[in-house]
Amino acid sequence: MEVKTSLLDNMIGVGDMVLLEPLSEDSFLGNLKKRFDHSEIYTYIGSVVISMNPYRSLPIYTPEKVEEYRNRNFYELSPHIYALADEAYRSLRDQDKDQCILITGESGAGKTEASKLVMSYVAAVCGKGHEVNKVKEQLLQSNPVLEAFGNAKTVRNDNSSRFGKYMDIEFDFKGDPLGGVISNYLLEKSRVVKQPRGERNFHVFYQLLSGASDDTLRKLKLDRDFSKYNYLSLDSAAVSGLDDAANFRTVRNAMQIVGFMEDEVQSVLELVAAVLKLGNIEFKPESRCNGTDESRVKDKNDLKEMCELLGIEQSVLERAFSYRTVEAKMEKVSTTLNVAQAYYARDALAKNLYSRLFSWLVTRINESIQAQTKARHKVMGVLDIYGFEIFENGDNSFEQFIINYCNEKLQQIFIELTLREEQEEYIREGIEWTNIEYFNNAIICDLIENNQNGILAMLDEECLRPGTVTDETFLDKLNTICADHQHFESRLNKNSKFLNDHSLPHNCFRIQHYAGKVLYRVEGFVDKNNDLLYRDLSQAMYKANHSLIKQLFPEGNPAKVNLKRPLTAGFQFRASVGTLMRNLQTKNPNYIRCIKPNDKKASHIFTDSLVRHQVRYLGLMENVRVRRAGYAFRQPYEPCLERYKMLCKRTWPHWKGPAREGVEVLMADLQIPTEEISYGRSKIFIRNPRTLFFLEEKRKQCLQDLATLIQKIYRGWKCRTHFLLMKKSQIVVAAWYRRYAQQKKYRNIKSATTMVQSYTRGWQARKLLRELKHQKRCEEAVTTIAAFWHGTQARRELRRLKEEARRKHAVALIWAYWQGLKVRREYRKFFRANAGKKIYDFTIQRIIQKYFLGLKSSMPSMSPIDRKWPARPYGFLDGVHTELRKIFHHWRCKKYRDQFTEEKKAVYEEKLEASEIFKDKKALYPSSVSQPFKGDYLEISKNPKYQKLNSAVDEKVLLADVVNKINRANGKGTPRIFLLTKKNFVLADQKTGQVKASIPLPDVTSVSVSTQKDGFFALKLKEGSASAVKGDFLLSSEHLIEIITKLHRIGATAADREKLKVDISDEFLVQFKQDKVCVKFIQSSPKNGNSVSCKRKNNRLLEVSVPTSP
Repeated sequence: MEVKTSLLDNMIGVGDMVLLEPLSEDSFLGNLKKRFDHSEIYTYIGSVVISMNPYRSLPIYTPEKVEEYRNRNFYELSPHIYALADEAYRSLRDQDKDQCILITGESGAGKTEASKLVMSYVAAVCGKGHEVNKVKEQLLQSNPVLEAFGNAKTVRNDNSSRFGKYMDIEFDFKGDPLGGVISNYLLEKSRVVKQPRGERNFHVFYQLLSGASDDTLRKLKLDRDFSKYNYLSLDSAAVSGLDDAANFRTVRNAMQIVGFMEDEVQSVLELVAAVLKLGNIEFKPESRCNGTDESRVKDKNDLKEMCELLGIEQSVLERAFSYRTVEAKMEKVSTTLNVAQAYYARDALAKNLYSRLFSWLVTRINESIQAQTKARHKVMGVLDIYGFEIFENGDNSFEQFIINYCNEKLQQIFIELTLREEQEEYIREGIEWTNIEYFNNAIICDLIENNQNGILAMLDEECLRPGTVTDETFLDKLNTICADHQHFESRLNKNSKFLNDHSLPHNCFRIQHYAGKVLYRVEGFVDKNNDLLYRDLSQAMYKANHSLIKQLFPEGNPAKVNLKRPLTAGFQFRASVGTLMRNLQTKNPNYIRCIKPNDKKASHIFTDSLVRHQVRYLGLMENVRVRRAGYAFRQPYEPCLERYKMLCKRTWPHWKGPAREGVEVLMADLQIPTEEISYGRSKIFIRNPRTLFFLEEKRKQCLQDLATLIQKIYRGWKCRTHFLLMKKSQIVVAAWYRRYAQQKKYRNIKSATTMVQSYTRGWQARKLLRELKHQKRCEEAVTTIAAFWHGTQARRELRRLKEEARRKHAVALIWAYWQGLKVRREYRKFFRANAGKKIYDFTIQRIIQKYFLGLKSSMPSMSPIDRKWPARPYGFLDGVHTELRKIFHHWRCKKYRDQFTEEKKAVYEEKLEASEIFKDKKALYPSSVSQPFKGDYLEISKNPKYQKLNSAVDEKVLLADVVNKINRANGKGTPRIFLLTKKNFVLADQKTGQVKASIPLPDVTSVSVSTQKDGFFALKLKEGSASAVKGDFLLSSEHLIEIITKLHRIGATAADREKLKVDISDEFLVQFKQDKVCVKFIQSSPKNGNSVSCKRKNNRLLEVSVPTSP
């Protein structure tokens, strides 16, 4: 049976602010803080989700959580962003209603993460399949690309979106994604040329310099050093927790997944590099003959490299930075630019180039992710846009003005859609609709966007007006036209009630927004609204041979010269906001309000003043009041009856009739006033939260009573069950005992019967045995007598046969002696002729036999280094003697080698290699021959002291020893742990085990040692490598021979690098950072023991004194 849950179960604080009682700003903040302290970062205002940024990872976004919220009622579980995403997705899939999710909040509040969570949830719950997964992957991978080019580190957020993004995700009739369309709003392109203190430029610049390969940077004519580029802020170039190199690889991979071709990626990187080069172009004044100043490029190297990247003639771009051509009807006027104007033109080109590149990226992504079919699609829009911005120091400019204008429009549509949704639900349920009083901010929107007297219209009019146009003239115009408006204030308008109040400067005006008053400084309004790029620069860009540049600057085409003034930034933004509002009004809205709990980006910190400020400008209290203006709570009849049926005897435990009648009976029994509730067609509406809390309190008490009743019934059932079990067990035990007693009685009777039978059978068997024995004794007596008789006869016959055989043997023996005598007489005739040769052969054979037997007893030992060998006894055995000596030596060498293990062979091979390197070259070598090469002198894998260091080294450690790192300043040594692996050598602190340096072995080019008995050696690193930044290493060790042998052996066995060079000399150079120092070895008489000492003689010489041997 499925357990029914509710938002009201186990609630920390109040999960839905509509139910907050009493409702005030302090109670609102207190409820948010209470939930935030318990890691409850989501809270509802009706169907609106408030999201607090926790600044840490929470285990609430797992696949299990996705399944938990899938296909569940919005109020069925505790507040979560997944509940809103699921509600929107199911409405789109099942009810065919287009949806939009509006995410707002200030920088650092977590808007971008919220949009990612919504998209990831939708991707997880929609259909599967190869094509569907490909579309989902492309939609998700568009985020890293846009974040790299549109996000930056600010003082409030390390990954702040500096543009507004609206994505329409398109679905088919089954709810599977088909594609999407992205719209971007107001990229903060001024960040390209200037960043506030403590902030960075856009991520892509740092990612490119940190993560691109050396070959790529060489092609783009870039250097990794951030300080070489004027457009990059240095005080915040490195951000903790942000790996620019890894993010660059992620962006490259995401671009490939989205569908960018390799040449397109290269073109984009070339434009990014061109922006960096553009910032390094500087100008100098040059006087002309007519007395005017003209700008000239100081150093043309960066200009040349930029022109080579973009395929532009250097002279064309250089002229565009020095001259400006103005066309009016049939006339052309060319004027020179001074240095300030040249810098303005340079920065304007950089901003336009980057802004147009970003717009092209959005268009290119749309081409890849847009739906391929032409049929009608279901659409879910996700709006991630900047929240209301108010800078406390009054430094609010044109960007904050149009951002706040956009938020005014969003607030207006939010109130309209919320009221419309409320009214539609009331009409659908048959509840009488009463008008709700609320603040309508249409008057503020009209103040800004009115086509005749709106601030944006007057700003455009001022920008197009001939003559001298400044920010002050624009402010004067505002004071004239907007003077009577109740939401506009300045020092000179009629609404200013404090003309002597110096908190409102002369160059500022103040607007009463729905979220509060905002002070705007007019400086830069006109220039930022104009956003002019000189036509000469556009035409120079169009002349480029670069494929992408021509697409970004179509107005530079001489064949399509348009003398009309380009649209202003304010006009374009107002038009795009209008399009966005019309798009949102066609969809069912869902809201996520993001709040930043503190400015320190720290977890578990809740700053009341900061959160109060955001609650005000997000209009959250207004949201609650609008929601509570009618009925605070509504619920379908079935869940309501299921939750509260135990409060009435007539509805408990089961109600047989319709759910509505059951709810009416329940409410009547509880005596709820009729004015507090209304009955709709499918829902009950509760006006006051106190009524709901009364029901919850009654339910809680009833649940306690029911729990007591359940406990009583359970204990009675448990006791009865135990009694019945004991009774059944007694019957079983009695049955088993009776069975055991009968079985025991039967065994006793059986045993007695068997014993009687055995005695009877034994008596009968003994009687038969006596009879058989008597019969057998008679038969044996007859047999014995016959055997004695036969034996007597046999012995007589044997004696006769022996006598006869003795006679025959005597005859044969006499005959044999006679034959031998005859043969010896015949042999004596031929003996003297062959006697000498036979004696000689016999003698030689005996000598050789004696030689071998003597050699066997006097063999030398089995040691291969034993040179002893017995002397030869006779000269004619000289060759045999020598050959046997060789054979024996080879045989005992083979026997000796067969005893070796693989480890021992490796040690002897290292000893042999050490001999080749140092024998007769290094005085220390003879003393090392008898010392075995142990390798791991520190037992680093067993010693718990070095456990952290051992875990930091991924490979097998070939050598671990303590060495002294020689300080150039004073020649003194600092103990360091030296670890050698097949790919690196590591130097670590002896006390803490902290890694001080990790050098790849390919970066080690040679080793230098002296010819004397010291342990000093220098590891020289490859010039230009990352490891050689701090210079070479001068070290000393008691195991110098073993360390250098292992280094040389690793280099000899590696196929991808050259063999390590070993220089043996009493003078060699060591590179310390930028300086080379000579290390000189001299012999000295032993003074303070026999220790080697190193002293600094001057900035270029270190002298090592080696005591002479006594």
